[in-house]
Amino acid sequence: MLLLWAGSAWGRSALARDAARSEWWALEARRIAEGGRALGARPIDLELRPGSPLLRLRIPSIGLDEIVVEGVGDAELRAGPGHLPGTPLPGAAGNAVLSAHRDRHFRRLDEVAVGDTVFTDPGAGSDVQRWIVAERRVVDAEAPAIFRSDEPRLTLTTCWPVRYFGPAPERLLLTARPLE
Repeated sequence: MLLLWAGSAWGRSALARDAARSEWWALEARRIAEGGRALGARPIDLELRPGSPLLRLRIPSIGLDEIVVEGVGDAELRAGPGHLPGTPLPGAAGNAVLSAHRDRHFRRLDEVAVGDTVFTDPGAGSDVQRWIVAERRVVDAEAPAIFRSDEPRLTLTTCWPVRYFGPAPERLLLTARPLE
């Protein structure tokens, strides 16, 4: 029964991830066909509804290439890393927070080092944003982990330790700043 449950959870996640990717590429095609390159403000012109694709996140050092969706509920985190509602979008002033499960989309996040490059692509011909990981820290699961910033910052979060059986007692936080 446990294997059946785990297999079905993995299958639901794979289907949700594929649906988010399909929706992202369909949105890209529609925006380009409608002259979306002139909009340049992507994703500001999007309706931020739970589960909607927002941007593409790439971390070459670990081979990560995921579509980030709005929200951090169970359904959203099955589809991909989630943007924490109430935080700005990457590139805007403030601390944009992206979270994902340690056993799914961020399973190799523990391999990212200070100095690694992260890319966020808002799509539709907008400029790809380049970030450099400036800080890596582990905090207690109950400790406040989100900070305010007047400057653009990107924080990636997941449970810690990554290869841990059961509820993880801590959180891994990677903070990146824009690369000029």
